[in-house]
Amino acid sequence: MSARPDVSVVIPTRDRWPLLSSYSLPSALGQEDVEVEVLVVDDGSQDGTPERLAELDDPRVRCIRLSSSRGAAAARNEGIAAASADWVAFLDDDDLWSPRKLRAQLDALGDASWGYTGSFVVDEGLRATHVLSLAEPSSLVRALRHGTALAAGSSAVIVRTDLLREVGGMDEELAFGYDWDLWRKLANVSTPVACPELLVATLEHPQRSRTRNRRLLVKETDDLIRRGGGDRDARRAAVEWIANDQFRAGNRFVAAALYLRAAIAFRSPGNVPPAIGAVFGSRGMRGASRFLSAFGEGSHLDLKRNPPLATPDWLDRFRARRP
Repeated sequence: MSARPDVSVVIPTRDRWPLLSSYSLPSALGQEDVEVEVLVVDDGSQDGTPERLAELDDPRVRCIRLSSSRGAAAARNEGIAAASADWVAFLDDDDLWSPRKLRAQLDALGDASWGYTGSFVVDEGLRATHVLSLAEPSSLVRALRHGTALAAGSSAVIVRTDLLREVGGMDEELAFGYDWDLWRKLANVSTPVACPELLVATLEHPQRSRTRNRRLLVKETDDLIRRGGGDRDARRAAVEWIANDQFRAGNRFVAAALYLRAAIAFRSPGNVPPAIGAVFGSRGMRGASRFLSAFGEGSHLDLKRNPPLATPDWLDRFRARRP
């Protein structure tokens, strides 16, 4: 690259070339009105990812090869260390960006040192299913005591490189909560800017790591809430959130087990109806929600799917690339 880039895009990956080449890599390279370097951190892949990246022959793409897998947090830290731009934007290898994503965020940041943007979920056919909540920056510190608060995760965030290095990057001891932990560190020293546009699409698919390692996810989430001073209600709500997430991913029996766990561990009888309802799918959960509304203080179940009014046109460019 001849000119210094505006943004270093850090993409960790491991053995997921079809997703990387179809979604995140075109997303990063397709950014408009901004100069990027794309740092693909290969976390010990065995599928030929480094060789395939070399075949692209694009000077904006640099592959950082880790000889063995060290985990997603370590891979992102390697990208942070190698970044040459003033800003770092994280991108998961299975997520998609609008071509305006980085430009819109840079324009919105002003004097802020980090920010995040609106996002939504797409299924494997790239059909929008629901919008993810957008946290309010002024209340983020408090919200992060109880949960990640940034529903789209790393792919929605952009941070000044010097600030990332100042706070020490991501905790490599964490398998899931490394981004949540980083948002806490950033929020404690700097108030972010939220860009409300729907500029990130996060893909719902069977290979998502949190759907395969739920026990560790529950343990880490509980530990992080304790570390942040969250109370018993926050810990219960976190298990309920994970259960709901598993239900959305189609894992009915996993969701049922998690709701039952919340009912027993936190003496929460309001989680017994969804523990039963989850087994019977959407109809059962709607029945559980009605039961809670009629006989309790209201339903805590998040059953709403609020799709964007119109699926963003920018998703069209990815449909022909689907792996």
